[in-house]
Amino acid sequence: MIRVLVAEDQAAVRAALVMILRAEADVEVVGEAADGEQAVRMALDLRPDVVLMDVQMPRLDGVAATRQVVEAGAAQVLVLTTFDLDEYVWGALRAGAAGFLLKDLEAETLVEGVRTVARGDGMLAPSVTRRLIASFARPEAPAVDSAALAGLTPKEREVFGCLGAGLSNAEIAHRLGTVEATTKTHVSRILAKLGLRSRVQAAILAQEWGVPVPGER
Repeated sequence: MIRVLVAEDQAAVRAALVMILRAEADVEVVGEAADGEQAVRMALDLRPDVVLMDVQMPRLDGVAATRQVVEAGAAQVLVLTTFDLDEYVWGALRAGAAGFLLKDLEAETLVEGVRTVARGDGMLAPSVTRRLIASFARPEAPAVDSAALAGLTPKEREVFGCLGAGLSNAEIAHRLGTVEATTKTHVSRILAKLGLRSRVQAAILAQEWGVPVPGER
């Protein structure tokens, strides 16, 4: 069962999100928060698997709330917003959000996003993905940071490259001929060694450094 905390300041929108999630047999809504400070308190108290976090909320905005929840290790955060402005996208991802979706999505996509984030993978709206790809296609992208990569084992470097390609844990395990549980362990160690908060941050960094993807030229 995936335990979800819904943080959204608009009561009608919050009710709609809760209704969608409660219709799924494998999802349990454990709480509802109407502002950022309440979201952080409830996340620390309830320790849900996923916090569905709105960006624009009173008392404490969603980006700051995301950072506090992630730094406390309380839950994975899936940011949901009406806007796809760069300041929100990059702010949420730098804060450690595991995913970023827009509110104009279908109910099925929302549920898929919650499930994806709950199992440890990242989830980005297509428009956000296109923006990331475009930003890393620039010729001035920095070369591999050899000093930072030196702390990774050969297998961790392969997994790191796969993260940069946007592969899920299951896809990485299949490509590298290992099991998904082992992949999750590698991802956790990569995040710890590089001082990152989420696999999405790792994917961005792997793209920035041009880390090669195993099996691709």
